Amino acid sequence: MAVGCGRHEAWIVDRDGPLVSTCSTLVSVEWARALDDTSQATIVVQPEADCCASLRNVRSWRHKLLIFRDGQPVWEGPIVTVEWTLGEVTVQAVDVLGWLDRRVPHRDMEFTTVDLTQIAAALIRDAFAPDDPGHEVQILGDTRIRGDRAYQHDVGQTGDHLNDLAKTGLDYTAVGSRIILLPEDYTERVGALTDEDFPDGLVIAEDGAALATRWIIHGKDEDAQDDEPGITGTAGGTHPYYGLLEQAADEQSILDERSATAAARSRLRGSQPAPLYIDTSQQTTLAPDAAVDVPSLVPGWCVDVTTTTTCRDISQSLKITGMKVSESASSGEQGGGERVSVQLAPVGIDTSTSSGMGTVV
Repeated sequence: MAVGCGRHEAWIVDRDGPLVSTCSTLVSVEWARALDDTSQATIVVQPEADCCASLRNVRSWRHKLLIFRDGQPVWEGPIVTVEWTLGEVTVQAVDVLGWLDRRVPHRDMEFTTVDLTQIAAALIRDAFAPDDPGHEVQILGDTRIRGDRAYQHDVGQTGDHLNDLAKTGLDYTAVGSRIILLPEDYTERVGALTDEDFPDGLVIAEDGAALATRWIIHGKDEDAQDDEPGITGTAGGTHPYYGLLEQAADEQSILDERSATAAARSRLRGSQPAPLYIDTSQQTTLAPDAAVDVPSLVPGWCVDVTTTTTCRDISQSLKITGMKVSESASSGEQGGGERVSVQLAPVGIDTSTSSGMGTVV
């Protein structure tokens, strides 16, 4: 399938299921998906008589926004902001991960030699145990990184704990009500793109700021005295081509050297050689005939990208780290107002620490 020119619909539903409003007259709609982060969506509605009566009752966190593209559900999440102005209502929402930013561990949890995906799944399960607005966890594969972790009752936001795991070899994303957990080196492909698929052209960028030949990760040793070294993991060393470039980071959720070493190796995989990105101007979009299906553009999956229009030819598999779709009623007819953009990075890049220099937007 190709990108095409989709048309959008939006519904607002109560967390218990009943329909609140169909948002029949959309002025604009924008929704996104993100890797290791919470995505957002925004709609602007021009209320008519019946619609206005229902939209005045919309409430943050009580109601959810559902977005459909060509009749297919593509985005879902709790509403966090509503603005009523003359002739328009603006609704902003976050995806299902947004609830984790408002939840804390509800019991003490300790894990010993457990795969990161299982730790993440347990954190999510605990977060939604007292009150589940509707979610599903899908594990696509183990990270093959086993470690020790401990979490305390009522200490820290669950979303922050999940993000810490993403810095050590785990990836996660939200699609609708599903939270997808997958290994950082997941390489399932959803299509291939060439220069013709980016009408505004491409820029090849080498990100020297992300280069490192040795990583040191400091964890937390609860038994160590103040004058004693804590948990430490290292990977890499002096590179025969680049020399020695070292970076260190604190990961206080790590409790054992095995996990610290795995985290250092994960950081090293994404930082040498100097990451090479494909970057486009912020105004470009995917061409309507680009050979990828918009609903399948899920962060964590890969696309093969080939470009030969610059002095630096490149052909490689890149990971989707984010995507955004927008449509404005005033931008054109028959779907002509839709714009589809993707953010791509080399497989293995730690998106939580990337300088952000290289994206396909």
